[in-house]
Amino acid sequence: MKVINSKPVSAFGGLNFVIQEAVNLKVNALLNTSLPALPKQSQYNWFDIIMSYWSVFFCGGDCAEDLSINLKEGLQNNPFINIPSPDRILNRLKSLSESPQFFTAKRGKTEHHFSLALELNRLNIKMLSLLPGFQKENVILDYDNTLIFTEKADAQRTYKKEPGYYPGVGIIGEHIVYVENRNGNSTAHVLQHKTIERMTSLLQEAGVTIDVIRADSASYSYEIIKAMEESAERIFIRARMTDTLERAITSIKEWNEIKLGDSILLRGSTVFTPFERHARGNNTKTDSLKEYRLVVTKEARRDGQINMFTGEAYNYSAIMTNDFEMTDDEVVFFYNARGAKEREFDILKNDFGWDKMPFPKLEQNTVFLLIMAMCRNLYAHIIETFSKRVAFLSENFRIKKFIFRFICIPGKWIKSGRQTKLKLYGNNSFRT
Repeated sequence: MKVINSKPVSAFGGLNFVIQEAVNLKVNALLNTSLPALPKQSQYNWFDIIMSYWSVFFCGGDCAEDLSINLKEGLQNNPFINIPSPDRILNRLKSLSESPQFFTAKRGKTEHHFSLALELNRLNIKMLSLLPGFQKENVILDYDNTLIFTEKADAQRTYKKEPGYYPGVGIIGEHIVYVENRNGNSTAHVLQHKTIERMTSLLQEAGVTIDVIRADSASYSYEIIKAMEESAERIFIRARMTDTLERAITSIKEWNEIKLGDSILLRGSTVFTPFERHARGNNTKTDSLKEYRLVVTKEARRDGQINMFTGEAYNYSAIMTNDFEMTDDEVVFFYNARGAKEREFDILKNDFGWDKMPFPKLEQNTVFLLIMAMCRNLYAHIIETFSKRVAFLSENFRIKKFIFRFICIPGKWIKSGRQTKLKLYGNNSFRT
């Protein structure tokens, strides 16, 4: 086999279309004007720094060092961005970190280590506002926390008995709208009402109106639900089993049979007033408590064990809501649609590096989480837009398939007719 040397050709010709789309959306102008001013002698602007880092993941890498080890030759002489060194990128991102906050809950002496990053969250929402697919009116906001296991020096032990972080994330559709990092020993319900207040405040500041907030059972507490109701018209919360809830279940007299595969479920609903014990214990007036609707689905236990409160051998799943218009089935189907948001955590961890944080400190890694959440948001727009232009793309592609199908197209920039043009190699048709 004979090898003929030739001028280098980039293996990632399709990346240029991604960068150009970001420029067309004016992401470059937003980053350069919103982030802190760089020294006048700096050779790189914020768009160079952040887009270069995003390019690593758009080309299949997983760390900044890939820029100098695996991607350097392919990204040289790019007309859209200047490529900094990995150290320069990481140092600039570190400089965006804000001092962490330390809180103590009303009960307990544990010190909770939070990283809020409000300015970067505000920037993320501004960037989302540039995307045509981002809706602002009557949105459905999903909130959840996800465990990120890590051996960082400041990482605390999670309830899974491994060190890590436990960030809270707000999601609208496929867009990450808020990320607030917390150390692993701070479980999801701790001070969550303050997190909800900060998140909804930033969204309202950007002109986003919230119709629904959905959350899991970690949000089933008086303070959290009150915080949600201040910003949203409707709430849908997975209810935790308590004596009040069990009494409410026993009050349901009419159960409808539901067939789910080979299983037979029973579903019913009632109206109840939760948190009465909380009101008495905190000297809260009981007339400030509200009635909510409780939709319960129960399934017979295989072991036949009787619940001592309900007197039945069933497993129960309950959803609490202030919506009294939907049918019971509609409430369950609508809440269960929230399960699709778990896929977003899988995408963030496996496609956009959340499982491989580069920095040693919580607040610095919060910057990374948010920068990569912005990259995820940009990709959601890219794949939706490009799939309409290119026949061999689909809007449900994960980034790995997008890289194989679109990014990995050999190409190089050439001078022709006093213009700089991108020359691609392959039998591909594009509409630009």
